[in-house]
Amino acid sequence: MSKDVIEVRGAEEHNLKDVDVEIPREELTVVTGLSGSGKSSLAFETVYAEGQRRYIESLSAYARNFLGQMDKPQVENVEGLSPAISIDQKNAANNPRSTVGTVTELHDYLRLLYARIGVPHCPECGREVGEQSAQNMVSRILELPEGTRAKLCAPVVRDQKGAFEDLFDDLVSDGYARVEVDGESYDLTMDRPELDENYDHTVDVVVDRVKIADDARSRINDSVETALEEADGTLKVVLPDPPEGAADTLGGSTARATGDLADAETDETTDDDRLVVELSEELACTHCGIDISEIETRSFSFNSPHGACPACEGLGETKEVSEDLVIRDASKPLKHVFEPWSYDRTYYSRQLDNVADHFGVSLQTPFEELDEEIRRQFLHGTDGVVHFEWRTKNGTREKTERFEGVIPNLERRHVETDSDRAREHIEEFMATTTCPVCEGTRLKAESRAVLVDGTSITAVNRMSIGDALAHFEGLEANLSARDTKIAEEILKEIRARLGFMKEVGLEYLTLDREAATLSGGESQRIRLATQIGSGLVGVLYVLDEPSIGLHQRDNDRLLNTLEELRDLGNTLIVVEHDTATMRRADQIIDMGPGPGKRGGEVVVNGPQEELMATEESVTGEYLAGERSIPVPGDRREGDGHLTVRGARQHNLADLDVEFPLGTFTAITGVSGSGKSTLMHDVLYKGLVRRMNDTDVYPGEHDDIEGIDQIETVRLIDQSPIGRTPRSNPATYTNVFDHVRELFAETSLAKQRGYEKGRFSFNVKGGRCEACGGQGTVTIDMNFLSDVEVPCEECNGARYNDETLDVEFKGKTIADVLDMTVEEAYDFFESHTGIRRRLKLLKDVGLDYMRLGQPSTTLSGGEAQRIKLAEELGKKDSGETLYLLDEPTTGLHPEDERKLIDVLHRLTDNGNTVVVIEHELDLVKNADHVVDLGPEGGEHGGDLVAAGTPESVAENEDSHTGRYLRDLLPDVDLEGPRADSDVAAPAADD
Repeated sequence: MSKDVIEVRGAEEHNLKDVDVEIPREELTVVTGLSGSGKSSLAFETVYAEGQRRYIESLSAYARNFLGQMDKPQVENVEGLSPAISIDQKNAANNPRSTVGTVTELHDYLRLLYARIGVPHCPECGREVGEQSAQNMVSRILELPEGTRAKLCAPVVRDQKGAFEDLFDDLVSDGYARVEVDGESYDLTMDRPELDENYDHTVDVVVDRVKIADDARSRINDSVETALEEADGTLKVVLPDPPEGAADTLGGSTARATGDLADAETDETTDDDRLVVELSEELACTHCGIDISEIETRSFSFNSPHGACPACEGLGETKEVSEDLVIRDASKPLKHVFEPWSYDRTYYSRQLDNVADHFGVSLQTPFEELDEEIRRQFLHGTDGVVHFEWRTKNGTREKTERFEGVIPNLERRHVETDSDRAREHIEEFMATTTCPVCEGTRLKAESRAVLVDGTSITAVNRMSIGDALAHFEGLEANLSARDTKIAEEILKEIRARLGFMKEVGLEYLTLDREAATLSGGESQRIRLATQIGSGLVGVLYVLDEPSIGLHQRDNDRLLNTLEELRDLGNTLIVVEHDTATMRRADQIIDMGPGPGKRGGEVVVNGPQEELMATEESVTGEYLAGERSIPVPGDRREGDGHLTVRGARQHNLADLDVEFPLGTFTAITGVSGSGKSTLMHDVLYKGLVRRMNDTDVYPGEHDDIEGIDQIETVRLIDQSPIGRTPRSNPATYTNVFDHVRELFAETSLAKQRGYEKGRFSFNVKGGRCEACGGQGTVTIDMNFLSDVEVPCEECNGARYNDETLDVEFKGKTIADVLDMTVEEAYDFFESHTGIRRRLKLLKDVGLDYMRLGQPSTTLSGGEAQRIKLAEELGKKDSGETLYLLDEPTTGLHPEDERKLIDVLHRLTDNGNTVVVIEHELDLVKNADHVVDLGPEGGEHGGDLVAAGTPESVAENEDSHTGRYLRDLLPDVDLEGPRADSDVAAPAADD
């Protein structure tokens, strides 16, 4: 075997049919093919799994106890493997504390930068805070111009009540004669101040009065040390006639101009402004009296109590009782309007009775009809006292006090109660809001007040990656020589990581963006950028459709990044359908020739020219242009409009957007342009809130017009159809209910008295109890990873022997679950209800899928298409708004064609379909396109173009339009096309 290839022999994982294949090392190989043809089975479940397993097996048993161990894939042998890293579509993190900055380690370098060269400031007054040694203070004082008069004082009392007679006695006995009290000079040996002990006073002991001169160093040094000892590390320098720049020279924690201070030589009071600078050995603001903790890297971590905001504990959000949740229906009478109190009427009804009497209103009055001021006092507490009266067994009791208010009452009880039930009940009426203390920045005030070049770490975290990169470029020019030396390596790492993120098209993300809110494609590209930054060589990278979620303009940059990773000396295996990626690949492995059991073979393994020349390859036909998805002959005209007014959530720029009803609309734009915000946060949540009267909070917008023209709205996203292996396509689409009814109608089932429930693997009776109907048993391997093996009782069939005795047309219920959609469609040829549902699954390109495939093994795209098939099976009123987010995810062009036909069918039935999409073959099939941009992040959120695909293609400002031009034959534009020097390379170039 050549050392230049990874050799796979006898791969039989899932539907692979004893596959032998050679994959070149240190090259970019694309594994493609129809959905379900075996791409992931080869790339991930075989090659990556074996590489990862061998690496973990090389470790000690102790290490494996923490890392776990992967099961050996069904393959005879794999040779030539390198250490393997999988970069898939899984979300970066579900922890609310994880941000883009933390998962990329950028925040770690920022913390180090701010801890080492950050300049602390007072969080109250904003003055610079510094700690200085006595020697440093003396040096700074001596930097003042020669002859400058100065008074060195020890601030022994600061803003405290008292007459301080004992203090003055002690000062005299210690040899001090002069003090400054509240800005006035006194000689304690002649005229002691008489102070009102009920007022705050400030007392400064005058330690020395000097003129700055070289020969005064020793005297100044002694006086400074004495003052610091008397005032616990604080020195006050008073300059009667401050020279220009004196405050900067001294560099104290506080510098301010004052008047009415005694002259340093004559002790005579003047009205001239004098400069008072306070210096401290500790990190503290002497002006505000605030001590600042030592600045460390953990001071900037919101996962540490040393840095986290105490109010929200570093989450950036707090829960507060929401008025909208407390008053869900303001048209209800006052007696029944307060939802949180509905479960405990007895006590609270008495309070409402008395407060209503206090205001002279009826409990039957609708809450919305009450005076605004009265409504406020019911919710937040009365301005004055209320006379409360209630009856008990022992008679009538009375009291007079201020009414607490519904919302303060709930907030107090949420904190004080020991009952989990009561706390959970109150939390139903609480909404998550931005923390009012840290304003969502997650860090405590002291950490937010540390600045580098005048910018806080929280301000950097709120920058987009592109803006942060620009901020750190050339930062050294604004730093001192010392700080530049310290920050040199830190800044190099920060700029490198930001640069890698920009290379993969993520410059629009902000560093404080929660990792849990990222799409699968964004998470994958973050991990890709991290791997580039690691600089590893000789590694096998396996990627799962990295082009997902990327606009064509950004795809070229991604491919450059993949080639850079390859050129470092790494091997890349990329599962992908994107034609641009295939054209840039060194080698293409086409799996097929069909999906499911008709797939699992290598159709082509070679360069793209070989793929395009192979007649058996459907992929090759699309790549060569012999097959294509046609442009529709006509565009539908809208029958009315659904109009979003003033959308301004996140980066949306106060948009007004029209969606023609009864048409197929595509929302397009570069990554981060605001597509998901518009569809999910504004349109969907806004409609659900208005139409279903739910507690969903939509994104900021003024209004949605035309709601009366649609009957319902349905979001079909890529979330799982179930979170346990018990959920599968058959159960989700209700096919299994009909199948179980058929088995219950068989003669043997009737003879034994078996009903429909007997054939469910979720309930006792017919299932195998050894595995609980799961078909597998988990074996605890102690320090090795748990192993799932087929159940010995049922051999993976899920049912007991008695249930498996029942057959329908020679097949058991377990055999039916093991059928593919296509096999089941043929098997149930005489059963209309089952075939109709299976036909819907076939129509969305899932004919290869097994009916009993666990939901946990489905991709996001497969889950979305199952949901779409289930929606198609519902009774269609013709006035439904369907919202889909990138439905072509994971689809081969041939399967994409089927999906487009389904979307057209939905629209032809009188429904409105709106999709977020980058795939141009789908976009060119839309009746209407809403193109957002022009860029991502803060440079996006505008409506760039709206209209037919042809009109968008003619728009010079639309990135999407440039790429559409090559796919629309009727567009005749002399401007730059996608393949020109002006625009980025097109996907088909």
